[in-house]
Amino acid sequence: MSRTPENLISETQTALERVRAGAPLVQSITNAVVTNFTANALLALGAAPAMCDIVGEAGPFARIAQGLLINLGTPVPEQRAAALEAVTAANEAGTPWVLDPVAIGALPVRTALALRLRELRPTIVRGNASEILALAEAGAGGRGVDATDGVESAREAAIALARRTGAVIAVSGPTDLITDGERTVLLSNGDALLTRITGGGCALGAVMAAFAAGAEDYLVSTVAAVSTYTIAAELAAERASRPGSFQVAFLDALDEITPEHILARAVFA
Repeated sequence: MSRTPENLISETQTALERVRAGAPLVQSITNAVVTNFTANALLALGAAPAMCDIVGEAGPFARIAQGLLINLGTPVPEQRAAALEAVTAANEAGTPWVLDPVAIGALPVRTALALRLRELRPTIVRGNASEILALAEAGAGGRGVDATDGVESAREAAIALARRTGAVIAVSGPTDLITDGERTVLLSNGDALLTRITGGGCALGAVMAAFAAGAEDYLVSTVAAVSTYTIAAELAAERASRPGSFQVAFLDALDEITPEHILARAVFA
């Protein structure tokens, strides 16, 4: 592993400062398990969360939000309708949006919805390797929310999916792979404790939406979001060695992280 390229470090530092200065309003249509943690992660980072997922409100809100997350973790009927309403409005308003196709593949309702959303051209797609393979129709999904495929095995599917949809694809794992179909970046920060708390991956999707707000290059903004988030996990793990204390320490680290931390710690494979 080595340091990330100098330009990506500086662009990540700039992106973090932009989020802090602008406090982007991020609409999260997300799952019931992680709503509180996602909102707190956005607040700690410096963004403004809004969990607006009601039909009749989701669309109008997407027009005023600066970023939108669609997370399919608990896709009850009204939330499914609200997601489609919000995405339609976001596309019309030019609001960047993130699709997190949680646990798709074996589960038919969410899989059908994810495939439909895929065709509505998300700005960014974030998932584990099994979810990305399933969204690309190149795999059957994982074990619930857990991946059964490695990040590298999803590389070609991620690149093909990026080219098909125009989205930046972020494959989460011990090493994170981010591609826009032409450029590919591998990041190697983070800590395994992120996988032992509820919402570790889901909140990252909301953070990606925050970094996408006002961004000129969504691959760069996604790299910046992942770098910031995973470096914060490292900072948290240095002071908390168990999941309960880590969750609290991680929120503190999202508040604490600085451009200097990015410079000192960002690495890629």
